[in-house]
Amino acid sequence: MQAKLRVNHLRTYFYTAMGVAKAVDDVSFQVSPRETLGIVGESGCGKSVTALSVMRLVAQPPGKIESGEIFLGDTNLIRLSRREMRKIRGNKISMIFQDPMTSLNPVFRIGEQVSETIRLHHGLSKRESFDKAVEMLQLVGIPSPAKRAYDYPHQMSGGMRQRVMIAIALSCRPELMIADEPTTALDVTIQAQVLQLIQKLKDETGTSVILITHDMGVIAEMAQQVIVMYAGKVMECAKVGDLFKHPHHPYTESLLKSIPRPDQTPSQRRLNVIPGLVPSLLSLPRGCKFSNRCAKSLPKCLEEEPVLFGDAGHLCRCWLHE
Repeated sequence: MQAKLRVNHLRTYFYTAMGVAKAVDDVSFQVSPRETLGIVGESGCGKSVTALSVMRLVAQPPGKIESGEIFLGDTNLIRLSRREMRKIRGNKISMIFQDPMTSLNPVFRIGEQVSETIRLHHGLSKRESFDKAVEMLQLVGIPSPAKRAYDYPHQMSGGMRQRVMIAIALSCRPELMIADEPTTALDVTIQAQVLQLIQKLKDETGTSVILITHDMGVIAEMAQQVIVMYAGKVMECAKVGDLFKHPHHPYTESLLKSIPRPDQTPSQRRLNVIPGLVPSLLSLPRGCKFSNRCAKSLPKCLEEEPVLFGDAGHLCRCWLHE
């Protein structure tokens, strides 16, 4: 089955007064139809920049997609003009951003913001697109959608605003939806509801999903494939079950050990801490980017950067798996 999205050797750099920050450095992955791909890692590892690169929303300057390919079906998005990309964005690929309060326009009513995308890509009249927007609000579980469509963003709770963002993202039935930390700043109950909603709508519409998060528990619940990123690099890529049962990279092992488990005794519940700090993208270590924090580091790790070892089913960027 042909992949819905293929990203090959993507490099996105930011040019600053202090130097070049390699936010995304030689990242490759693919998303199959109806699949959820999880991208996980600490803050600053390049997850969101990868998503913005796929959407062609990296601010230029200071950012620039230096090289690589991003195929949606047979179309290389890198080669499209801005006008051509606007026809793709919101129509075939949509994105749920981290903070709905800053993503929604505070001076426009909810119904207007949902209907704008529908009117732009489907050519419907203002009345028809607004009626469709009300249907979308009902689909994502907003009570009294015909009434709430006339509300402003500040009149809704955080969970309701996130549902509005999902309604906007799904309004044109996209082939691919990118969810960038969709449960940030929501309480645990609302987080579960939002994730269940994304899963339900994915099953109903057949949309593929890229789920970006730092929460390994969310990855275990939602994704089929997962890539682990660190300092702009893919450190490990595998099926979710295989990654959780047999993590290869020391960084992945450390992330999994930081998750509390209900079967542990109180004395065992001390969470694992990864020593040190994530390196600055302006001054990365010479060899493996994780070498200065890794308990299994070898002399070779400090000098030479490893490539991805393994087969297509489970890849790992570590000299221990050469």
